[in-house]
Amino acid sequence: MAAADKAKPSKTMLSLPVSVVVLAIAYIYFSTVFVFIDRWLGLFSSPGIMNAAVFSALAAACALTYRAAISTDPGRVPATYMPDVEDAESPIHEIKRKGGDLRYCQKCSHYKPPRAHHCRVCKRCVLRMDHHCIWINNCVGHANYKVFFIFVLYAVIACIYSLVLLVGSLASDSIQDEEKNGRSSFRTVYVVSGLLLVPLSIALCVLLGWHIYLILHNKTTIEQYHEGVRALWLAEKGGSIYKHPYDLGPYENLTFVLGPNILSWLWPTANHIGSGLRYRTIYDLPKGASTSK
Repeated sequence: MAAADKAKPSKTMLSLPVSVVVLAIAYIYFSTVFVFIDRWLGLFSSPGIMNAAVFSALAAACALTYRAAISTDPGRVPATYMPDVEDAESPIHEIKRKGGDLRYCQKCSHYKPPRAHHCRVCKRCVLRMDHHCIWINNCVGHANYKVFFIFVLYAVIACIYSLVLLVGSLASDSIQDEEKNGRSSFRTVYVVSGLLLVPLSIALCVLLGWHIYLILHNKTTIEQYHEGVRALWLAEKGGSIYKHPYDLGPYENLTFVLGPNILSWLWPTANHIGSGLRYRTIYDLPKGASTSK
């Protein structure tokens, strides 16, 4: 785990986008618990206490996984890394697009392991780099991909849950206002929350769906958008069918990211990920084994 330790990135974790996310989490939490739940169910009623407890647990999970995604180093390439082209257990050695040489980072002055890429923002190579995310002020890579994915999952559930409570509270509030012939003093909260939650829920659902697709095919965003398109074109040009070498089948791909123990899938730990210098490929599978199960 030396190459994928969980040391904090050298740059500061705080940025304007991170501050916006923190404020959004805080606003959604307080408006949901102290306005939506309180005015609809009553904060001290049994349904109110139950919903407040569940939503508080979701908010805590979002906050903890978000902090972990920010503070976890995505994976550094060891300064001593050197690809072994004679290693029989490593059938794939990624090469440059031009020249066919082993991939070498001129800026970092070292060879690149498979699936590693140089991040211009972080100014270093990142193991199994997916993308650089301004909302966590960090790269999403080998060591923090799982916790990033779990954060997005919890955030989607929390946003949809908050929307349901908002609609229920708004309907209840409207009935009470009609009976009292008055106007709701929380109308501004409802409007702001709706304008925040609706587009946020849609964006997060799209992001979650995208990463579910990537996980099931064992791809990164870079491999899907950039390398995958070129590899597909080259394969079609050569009259062959392109097969992503790291796609081991949906279940194997899922356990590769979330871990072999299903009980730990929603927990932000990644003790199963290994060094990040080598990954299983379709060439590691027994002959005749299917990757479609």
